[in-house]
Amino acid sequence: MRPGLNLIGYQVEGDEAGLIRRPVLFGDEGSPQVTYEVDAFHPDHKVLVEIEAGRGWQGNAVFRDIVRTSLIADADYLVIGMLQRYVFGKNQTVNRSYEAARSLFDAIYASGRLGLPFKGILLFGY
Repeated sequence: MRPGLNLIGYQVEGDEAGLIRRPVLFGDEGSPQVTYEVDAFHPDHKVLVEIEAGRGWQGNAVFRDIVRTSLIADADYLVIGMLQRYVFGKNQTVNRSYEAARSLFDAIYASGRLGLPFKGILLFGY
């Protein structure tokens, strides 16, 4: 995905820039005091991208992504990519991270109890 994202203006982890750090909390003279690393960010559109692999759901990656990106100062949109299906272990356990994440976002929006600071969220399965 990196080449395509670069072509449309995203800063992507692993490029010449290395890690992509976004500010969360500012200290003296407006310098970032706390930052979080993200997978990709579009500075003009303020779109933050997180791609989860493997057992992303079991490791609670989607919860971490929601909380951490909610705190990032200039993230207006969140994009999360989750695996459709991941098979692991001796027993060939199947993990359906995308379905679980979709159910989570459905519950968040249907309940109305947890407000998220984004103008929009895109969840996609790959």
